[in-house]
Amino acid sequence: MTSWQERKTDPERTRLLIAEDEPSIRELLAVGLRYAGFDVTTAADGREALQGADRARPDLLILDVAMPDIDGFEVTRRLRNTGNQAPVVFLTARDATDDKVAGLTLGADDYITKPFSLEEVVARIHAVLRRARCQPTGTACLEIADLKMDEDSHAVWRAGQEIHLTPLEFQLLRFLLANSGRVMSKPQILDNVWNYAFNGEAGIVETYISTLRRKIDFAEPKLLHTLRGVGYVLRVPRT
Repeated sequence: MTSWQERKTDPERTRLLIAEDEPSIRELLAVGLRYAGFDVTTAADGREALQGADRARPDLLILDVAMPDIDGFEVTRRLRNTGNQAPVVFLTARDATDDKVAGLTLGADDYITKPFSLEEVVARIHAVLRRARCQPTGTACLEIADLKMDEDSHAVWRAGQEIHLTPLEFQLLRFLLANSGRVMSKPQILDNVWNYAFNGEAGIVETYISTLRRKIDFAEPKLLHTLRGVGYVLRVPRT
């Protein structure tokens, strides 16, 4: 019998899938998150995670990066390739920027670095779910130069080319577009996009900004600018 088992779920409760190869960590998370009110299923490796995601259709997945047979990155890649856009939170002992960029490119929504507290995990989950479930407000179309965003369809274009963004990248770009011309500090971005106090992890903003810049600034003029020591701004350069 595999560690992942189909469970009778309550449709009113948020469904989580935890994929972690270390039994003690997996059990700690499962017990703690069930106590916090989530409906939890578990997987011991990437293969079980894919089976569980297909059968349980979780609202959010927590994936250990360094799992045997199929790692968390590959699980996410396969899920996205099959159209599964459920939010993904990576659980990892690694905090290198290269790992984070790789995960963000695949569509990760957040990272939790070991060791962690259950309170932190619950807070991160709620923050990711709020972002995923929030409804667009205000004007449906935001634009600057030839960068356009349709909030209703969650579509983004630059120079007539559609740009594919993860849910969190979309939220970040929407915040910058809504404040185009204004310099936004890291704390402002964390407060409005993440809805979570990162307690010293403000550096994650730099990672997301870097990834977003590569996606939207493939054409001239460059629109996303860094003001060192101040923050970030979306604007057409002054001539």
